Amino acid sequence: MSKAEQTRQFIIEKTASIFNKKGYYATSLSDITTATGLTKGSIYGNFKDKDDLALQVYTYQSKKIADGVDQQLSQHRTALKKLFAFFDFYKENFKNIAASGGCPLMNAAIEADDSLPFLTPKVKRSFTLWRQRLISILEEGITNEEFKQHISAEHFAITFMAMIEGGILLAKISGRGKDLTIVLDNMKEMVDREIKI
Repeated sequence: MSKAEQTRQFIIEKTASIFNKKGYYATSLSDITTATGLTKGSIYGNFKDKDDLALQVYTYQSKKIADGVDQQLSQHRTALKKLFAFFDFYKENFKNIAASGGCPLMNAAIEADDSLPFLTPKVKRSFTLWRQRLISILEEGITNEEFKQHISAEHFAITFMAMIEGGILLAKISGRGKDLTIVLDNMKEMVDREIKI
């Protein structure tokens, strides 16, 4: 990694939680220079503008979550264990997610939808990839006869996404991680009751 690339990465990592906590729109250049200890010129020498930095920060945060999920799933062979590992990732990482301002995908989705159209395509892509990953696990389970043949993988994938994001939101606002745990445990019961053979 070149010195310029190291500087860009440093800026992205130092500002990620600020963008996630304050929002992309509300994060000021002053917030960025304070967090990094760099000058305005250094920031704009590495990024075209604040929107460019915001896009890079979002890419970094969404990749970090995707990589964490991938690492968790790679430890399992069956579709059922992969699905439960997907749920467990959020249970095990909730404290870190909450400390950094909540789910960066959900935060960006809310903000992009209302006021940041430049971010919308990247956020949509993240949710599409998330949905496809869940569908893939569910379809694998159907093919391997772990899951019932008649289920709609897409319907369950969308339901699980909504439940995870809703659980994170409730747990974050209440300050009670157990709210998310309740949701995730109910999702496992749903799998046992409605999906698993």
